[in-house]
Amino acid sequence: MSVKLLETAAPRITGVGTAVPTTTYTQQELLDEFDITDPRVRSVFLNSAIERRGLTLPPLLPEGSRGTESQGDLLRKHLSHGLSMGREAVEACLKAANATLADVRYLCCVTTTGLLTPGFSALLIKDLGIDRHCSRLDVVGMGCNAGLNALTAVAGWANAHPGELALMVCVEVCSAVYVFDGTMRSSVVNSLFGDGAAAVAVLSPGDAPQTAKESRPLPGGATGPGLLRFSSCIIPEAVDAMRYDWDDSHGKYSFYLDPEVPYVVGAHAGMSLDRLLEGTGLRPSDINHWVVHSGGKKVIDSVRLNLGLTRHDVRHTTGVLRDHGNLSSGSFLFSYERLIADGCVRPGDFGVLMTMGPGSTVEMALVRW
Repeated sequence: MSVKLLETAAPRITGVGTAVPTTTYTQQELLDEFDITDPRVRSVFLNSAIERRGLTLPPLLPEGSRGTESQGDLLRKHLSHGLSMGREAVEACLKAANATLADVRYLCCVTTTGLLTPGFSALLIKDLGIDRHCSRLDVVGMGCNAGLNALTAVAGWANAHPGELALMVCVEVCSAVYVFDGTMRSSVVNSLFGDGAAAVAVLSPGDAPQTAKESRPLPGGATGPGLLRFSSCIIPEAVDAMRYDWDDSHGKYSFYLDPEVPYVVGAHAGMSLDRLLEGTGLRPSDINHWVVHSGGKKVIDSVRLNLGLTRHDVRHTTGVLRDHGNLSSGSFLFSYERLIADGCVRPGDFGVLMTMGPGSTVEMALVRW
C-alpha cells in the first residue's frame, strides 16, 4: 500500500485545545503537604523528572492537615473538575479549529478517573449547549492508551460523515483516584499523575461546516495532519501490569503500576511501529515528528531506546511530563499542541502518535501534514 493511497480522503486534525487546574504543586510542595518523610517515597517523587503538576488535593482540616476523601467525594471531584476542564479544552480546541459549538456533530469523551452515567459526552452537550442531535460516545476505563483508541473511532465517524466536525475530549481528574496510605504502590502513582483535559477536532474532506470552510493554518505554514492509519498491539501476558481496581482496605478504587511496565512497553514499541508502517513504503527514519505519551521518565527512556529516538525527538513529551506529570489519556495531545506551537512542522512531514496503557497496550497512529 502506497502512502499516496493512504492519504486519499484521510480525516484531518483541524485543532487542539488543553486545560489544567488552577492549583499546581511542585513535588517538594506535595511532600510537605502530606508530611512525607520516608526516604524511599521522597526519592520516588524527587527523581520523577516532574517539576510541577495540576492537582485538586483533599480539603484542609482546621488543624492544617489534609482530610480523607470517601469514594463519593472523589467521584464528585471527578464530575465537577472534569466538566470544568473539559469545557475549557473544547472551547480552546474550537477556537484553534476556526469552528463553533454549532459545528459539532460528534462528541467522543474519554476518561478513566471516574464512572458516571450519563457520561461526560451527555453532560458536556448539555453544559455547552451543543445541538441535541449530536452523536456521541463515551470511552471509559481504558487508561492512558485510550486517547488513540478513541481517535480511531472518531476518525472512522469523520470518514463516514465528510464535512461534519467531530470532537474527542480526554478528561482525566487523576487526583480523584488517589489513595494516601504511605505504601510504595500508592506512592508511585501519587508521584506521577496530574489533572488535565485535552480536545481535538477532526474533519474529513468534503463540504465543511460554514464556519470551518477555511482551516486556520498552523505555524510553519502547514495545515492539520491527515490521520492515515492506526495500529494496536496488546500484550496479554502483561494484562495485570497496570490496574485500576477496588482496594478493600481503603474502601475505594486505586491504581497499580508494575515496576516492569517501562520495559514491557519498550520491548513492544518496535513491533508496533513495524505494524504501523507495514505496506506504506516508509521507514522509521522517514518519520519527522514523534508525539509520545508522557507515561513517566522510565517509560519515555525505554521507548526512546527501543525505537532509536533522540532526546530532541521526545522533547515535547518530556516537557509535558516536567510541567504537568502523566495526564493519562490526554497526555499525547498536550505534546501535539507543543509540537504545533514549535512551528517546526512542514507540509509533507510524517508523524507518529503513540500511547501506552493498561492491557498492556501500545497504540500508534501515522499522520502527515
